Amino acid sequence: MSDDIAIKIEGISKTFKLPHEKAGSIKNTLIGFARRKRGYELQEVLKDVTFDIKKGEFFGIVGRNGSGKSTLLKLISGIYTPSNGSITVNGKLTPFIELGVGFNHELTGRENVYLNGALLGFSRSEMELLYDDIVAFAELERFMDQKLKNYSSGMQVRLAFSIAIRVKTDILILDEVLAVGDESFQRKCLDVFEEYKRNKKTIVLVTHDMATVRRFCTKAVLIHDGKLISEGKTEEVTEGYTKLNQESIDNQVPQIQDHEPSDLVIALKNTENKNTKRFEYGEDLRVELSWPKTKKVNAAGVTINTSMGECAYATNTFIDKQNVTTNKIICSFKLNLGAGKYYIMAGTFLDRPESQVDFVTHGPSFFINQESRIKGEGITRLDHEWRQS
Repeated sequence: MSDDIAIKIEGISKTFKLPHEKAGSIKNTLIGFARRKRGYELQEVLKDVTFDIKKGEFFGIVGRNGSGKSTLLKLISGIYTPSNGSITVNGKLTPFIELGVGFNHELTGRENVYLNGALLGFSRSEMELLYDDIVAFAELERFMDQKLKNYSSGMQVRLAFSIAIRVKTDILILDEVLAVGDESFQRKCLDVFEEYKRNKKTIVLVTHDMATVRRFCTKAVLIHDGKLISEGKTEEVTEGYTKLNQESIDNQVPQIQDHEPSDLVIALKNTENKNTKRFEYGEDLRVELSWPKTKKVNAAGVTINTSMGECAYATNTFIDKQNVTTNKIICSFKLNLGAGKYYIMAGTFLDRPESQVDFVTHGPSFFINQESRIKGEGITRLDHEWRQS
């Protein structure tokens, strides 16, 4: 294997046996054996997957749920053995791929720091030097003497990740580390990713957040139904992932209301007045609000939030000096927004913003497709030009 290769994956396949039913007794087991009836079926999770990860690459593995990504990471980490093919790892590898691995829930957070550190190869004296930094990063100073079983999943992942990033390793594997923590913790993770990228550390990242893949990964692969269907530049791979999701969204019946039963009904429509959850960059979104005729409403407001809960844009009829006189109102937006998932927050009011009639904090969501011709990063796209003087 070439010296510049960190991980070499050649023709990997993985098959699991899925039992049909449990044998209820020794008698049933013997009867099943006598009849030579196979009590399981074979599930091929990965099928002939081949690719290389070079040293210093920030490498992304993306795919929809059930595609085989986590199985692939466990194969790379040596947790599973491949049914066919081979994996060669050139260097020390540290996996951070499953919440709670290496933790004892009957021990305190403090005790688990030293236990997890020992499993990762640290001595007790080394962990004593690192302890304060680990706890500060995880923001768990007040909870370290509580048993881990009383921690939320977010607290556990913060502690585990804070320990994992102290390891002096050649290769770090991260599976959905951004999926559990809150926004503050996620921003800390992104700062760590920035440092890893600057220092050219070999990172293998699995995530459903394509913005993170495009921002950090120098190369990526797309796994679907256990097969590698795309490999190469992150823009091409993330576009392929987005298209797979678009196909799934297109096959779904559009929902008028995702959550929160309310008299305030929110519908998302395109310029053809069709219910939809998928839009192109720059396309018009029509947010239709309606309520029973018996309800008195004088004003309405709409907010577009990112999937992280950040306000992308908000307006209301007070600001725009509109008086509501019917039980249905439509607010149209030109979607000059970055690719990704967004959701609607909306409310109705009497004659003042304080006089709330109805409010939906997490209404229907929609997606803006990735557009390769649109350059730049961020929530919105601003018209700009460069000049030299």
